[in-house]
Amino acid sequence: DAIHPGYGFLSENADFAEQVEKSGFTFIGPKSETIRLMGDKVSAKEAMIKAGIPVVPGSEGELSNEPDEIIKTARKVGYPVIIKAAGGGGGRGMRVVHTEASLLNAVSMTKNEAHSFFGNAAVYMEKYLENPRHIE
Repeated sequence: DAIHPGYGFLSENADFAEQVEKSGFTFIGPKSETIRLMGDKVSAKEAMIKAGIPVVPGSEGELSNEPDEIIKTARKVGYPVIIKAAGGGGGRGMRVVHTEASLLNAVSMTKNEAHSFFGNAAVYMEKYLENPRHIE
């Protein structure tokens, strides 16, 4: 016996997948550990780096709370950058930053939005790419 969670919502819920696994049913989809790992964008990116998969340049893990470190990271990556919520999705919890003058405010706003929408204020930074192709 198996459970297919459909698309979105339950299919991306690690706790649901774990409960299905514990119940003795087969979960048609990734293992709960994989859903949990990939559901957090920072841990997902770290896993890709560890596996040798090329990723968009950016912060190494979660963005520091130290203003000097944030500025240093942005200078290293090069403007424009994008600040993203670690637990985000659906286009929420993202801010494009074109100048150093607006960087710290954008980080603060993104952290607040991330906490409000996802219950997790962690954010990370990447080089902003114009018109990227989305690959699932």
